[in-house]
Amino acid sequence: MFYGRIFLCPLVFRIFEDMDKGLNLSVFILGNSAAIPTKTGHLSSQLLTYKNNGYLIDCGEGTQMQLIKYNIKHGIIDYIFISHLHGDHFFGLIGLLSTYHLLGRNKPLNIFAPAPLKNIINIQLDVVHTKLSFDVVFHELKGKSLTKILDTDDISVYSFPLVHRIDTWGFKFVQRSKQRKIKKSFIKKYNPRISDIQSIINGDDYTTDSGNVIANSKITIPPPKPQSYAYCSDTRFDDSIAEYVKNTTLLYHEATFDNSMQQRAFEKFHSTSGDAARIAKKANVSKLIIGHFSARINDYEKLREEAAKIFPDTIISEEGKEYIISS
Repeated sequence: MFYGRIFLCPLVFRIFEDMDKGLNLSVFILGNSAAIPTKTGHLSSQLLTYKNNGYLIDCGEGTQMQLIKYNIKHGIIDYIFISHLHGDHFFGLIGLLSTYHLLGRNKPLNIFAPAPLKNIINIQLDVVHTKLSFDVVFHELKGKSLTKILDTDDISVYSFPLVHRIDTWGFKFVQRSKQRKIKKSFIKKYNPRISDIQSIINGDDYTTDSGNVIANSKITIPPPKPQSYAYCSDTRFDDSIAEYVKNTTLLYHEATFDNSMQQRAFEKFHSTSGDAARIAKKANVSKLIIGHFSARINDYEKLREEAAKIFPDTIISEEGKEYIISS
């Protein structure tokens, strides 16, 4: 007869102790060039993935071709985030929507973007007399502070303002805090009730049938620190950005120009490699990855070296490469 206790088996142990192994945030760089594509550089787009869910960040021209090239399934993407309405960050979107339609997509697609994009999409669809086979749920970006724009069971997403020639937002993705995991040795020895299991996961101590109290810390494994990823697209250097991305695990920050072009970067509302590094240092991030490179830049290693003088843990983003986000 079943009295609400756990039947012991290896599967139970995996559920309670090993359920999070291999589940890391990762980001795949689809494009990291600025303004215009080159023979080797595609325009801004990245795919953040977690638990087989995809979050597309910007959608420059050629994004869907990059998805095809790298064998990334379109169907994992349910959320798209557009930082601002310069063409190199969203001109690939209508093509992607059209492909979804032709493939018969029927699940909703959520787009987080500046308000005018909704009309831009509708005009393009009206001109070609297309009614999409799926719903587009549009979420207008607004606000001048760190703002939560999405909560799923796994991830919380925030937007924050950047300093560019037009309204522009960055995005911060944070793993939702996990519950503590119960040690399999405890399960085997005490065979706790289901109600006890839930209480322990929530942080309570365990009281045995004889009345002894066992501290929660002795029978559980603390959850790993939530990982996070922040995306700063086109922006002029501004100290306030550091507060929005504070303590992020991995920060992607544009570095359109090298340090010798500081004045040009300021005039064009962009950043240098040194600017990106200063934000990373002030924000106390774990690692910095730079991108959005000008076609004028031929030596990416120079950019990395400039940034590394200020923030040593700096790497260059590479198209076609996936980065696991971990401390």
